[in-house]
Amino acid sequence: MKRILAIVKNKFFLVAVAFLVWMTFFDKNDILSQYQYRQQVHKLKQERDFYKSQTEKVSKDLDELTSNPQKLEKFAREKYLMKKDNEDVFVIVKEDKEQ
Repeated sequence: MKRILAIVKNKFFLVAVAFLVWMTFFDKNDILSQYQYRQQVHKLKQERDFYKSQTEKVSKDLDELTSNPQKLEKFAREKYLMKKDNEDVFVIVKEDKEQ
């Protein structure tokens, strides 16, 4: 018991404990901040991967549209409802059955 009490009263031990408490809870880079930074990095990596995949998809679509006139015509008809002068366009919209 005296040995433990002597260790606790040691000024180097007290300074070390105070330092650890300060670095763990009160410093600007404390444990909570580090956890939040890791979460933010994870979220940003997911967004980066999503946007990379979207960029690849759009690049592929652009290559197809610029190289194939039939694809370009199909895209214009479906996406922008374009038509030739002698055609009629009918848009069919499916309704939800829950309503």
